Amino acid sequence: MKLIKVAAGVVNQIPMAWEHNRRNIIDAIEEAKNQKVSILCLPELCITGYGCEDMFFSHELLEQAKQSLLEIVPHTDGIIVAVSLPLRLANNRTYDTACLIANKRILGFVCKQVLANNGIHYETRWFQPWTPGVRDEIQIGEFSYPVGDLLFDVSGVKIGFEICEDAWISNRPGRSLHERGVDIILNPSASHFAFYKSHVRERFVIDGSRAFGVSYIYCNLVGNESGRAIFDGDSMIASNGQLLVSGTRFSYADHLIITAVIDVDDTRLSQAQNKVNLAYLFPNLRVAAQFDFPYVKPVVQRAELEYWEHGNHLKEEEFARAVALALFDYLRKSRSHGFVLSLSGGADSSAIAALVSLMIRMADESIGLDAFKKKLGYIKSIQKLKTVEEICGALLTTIYQGTQNSSKDTYESAESLAKSVGATFYNININGLVETYTKLIEDQLGRPLTWETDDVALQNIQARVRAPSAWLLANIQNALLLSTSNRSEASVGYATMDGDTAGSISPIAGIDKHYLRGWLRWLETIGVGGKIKVEGLQKVNNLQPTAELRPLDKKQTDEEDLMPYDVLNAIEKFGIRDKLSPKEVMQQVEVVFEGQYDRDKLYTSVDRFFRLWSRNQWKRERYAPSFHVDDENVDPKTWCRFPILSSGFEKELAELKEYVEGNEGRGRKGKIGF
Repeated sequence: MKLIKVAAGVVNQIPMAWEHNRRNIIDAIEEAKNQKVSILCLPELCITGYGCEDMFFSHELLEQAKQSLLEIVPHTDGIIVAVSLPLRLANNRTYDTACLIANKRILGFVCKQVLANNGIHYETRWFQPWTPGVRDEIQIGEFSYPVGDLLFDVSGVKIGFEICEDAWISNRPGRSLHERGVDIILNPSASHFAFYKSHVRERFVIDGSRAFGVSYIYCNLVGNESGRAIFDGDSMIASNGQLLVSGTRFSYADHLIITAVIDVDDTRLSQAQNKVNLAYLFPNLRVAAQFDFPYVKPVVQRAELEYWEHGNHLKEEEFARAVALALFDYLRKSRSHGFVLSLSGGADSSAIAALVSLMIRMADESIGLDAFKKKLGYIKSIQKLKTVEEICGALLTTIYQGTQNSSKDTYESAESLAKSVGATFYNININGLVETYTKLIEDQLGRPLTWETDDVALQNIQARVRAPSAWLLANIQNALLLSTSNRSEASVGYATMDGDTAGSISPIAGIDKHYLRGWLRWLETIGVGGKIKVEGLQKVNNLQPTAELRPLDKKQTDEEDLMPYDVLNAIEKFGIRDKLSPKEVMQQVEVVFEGQYDRDKLYTSVDRFFRLWSRNQWKRERYAPSFHVDDENVDPKTWCRFPILSSGFEKELAELKEYVEGNEGRGRKGKIGF
């Protein structure tokens, strides 16, 4: 047996926060050394932060990254560490690299070969993919170091890299490393969170360790690093197809490490039973170095899921934990002093109030309230508070702004929820403000505004009048105003610009209303981890979603204004995510909702969705930053790009109508005459 203690490290970084990032890296290294670890892998671009965007073009950023690297190196005595940073080579191209350091000596840099360029990722804008089998040199300070598709031979232990996206393709670099006799593959990643994505990562880590006959060390960033993307801190170590250990996800700590003991001789036995092509040994790509691996005792290892990952509510758990952590990081990294929320008593604003409460309760579970308050040390008002509810009262200010169209039910829903979580609750009536604005315009137009002639305008002015008072509170408190619109509303423009879309961030703009209503019922009755419930949601969970912008006798509901939310969600999925035509979407929903909705209702919904989607791209462009949680996101800045001006699917909707009316294929369409 040749046993080595290895570790995967997780860090919560900030783009271009040099001291912060360096301190987290060094603290992780020191913790690994305290646990007698010999090899530590840290996440992708952990020195600069992953989300530097176009600043990756900056010469100054690259120089600062190299300086940080040189300041980290002296802390690697007695340990092998992988850190990651961008490098610009002699060809004036920038590469996403992992640097291997052993006992205070830089051994070289491995360049990422496969760049992520879909959806939220834009790596090919900033980086060049490395060509397999190529080696170059780079000068840093007084010394020259190898860079490229390298394999490190450290006292006979061969260490290679797959950097994040490298492992997500079929012809992954691990295949070549396997041919070259690699013992350990390190995977430093910056893999954004999405629902169930941890299952995919686990599969390629375990399958890679089995197929390549190696020990595989995977680590990821954690937290809301730069605004929109959330990183869950997923980390794991596998060997020969067996998962040895997996780490805590959604931690509020600045850094975490997980450790395992691997047997190099065991993985070599697997490789010895497989033939390879000598042509792929590439001795010129091998970098030799010395390191004294200490004696390690055998240990019994078995990876286990976290307690909340068991059961049938993983998506609900992930949504709660991801958005709560994202809110916390957004709060502290923006140096804001709290949140302000226009709490209507409806599902959307209630969900956001509950998520802020969960932010504090999950932090208490993760790091404790004292550490939570220390991370928010600049907020003096919370430092002497003792309970979650007291802290929530200081950090979350809610305001109910009623008009003559508001009901007693929504007021009681808002008040009871605020009381349940401990939030500060204000109640003002804005009817006079609405009437003042209406009267000013009526005087100029020379006619009254009525519901028969000015329905949309009279609805929107109520929503817009609510924004100034909420912004005023946010400015007074140096707080973030939370926008309350969800993804379903964003898809069809069922939101008032500068009204319910007003805000600094939009926490639920990435999630659909149909799911959100079910999540609220789950949070009330089952709760996060089966124990953290928000019982103050009872009243909102018994209400029919309504904007309450028309007179009460109109009995306005969201689904009457639009379409059933489950239908809207399905149309959005088929039409926007899957890029099907309106006719193809109709064919899909006819199957999905057979016996539930009649054909006319489905046709009207599909037609209406595509018209509203096309008409409202300008609204989606103006939404406050939202958190990415899945591949159904409609945020044009991170996932789903669509022209502001377009045909509005004119031809496609005509074809849909022909299909529904049974006239498809009739007439001279497609014939050519001479």
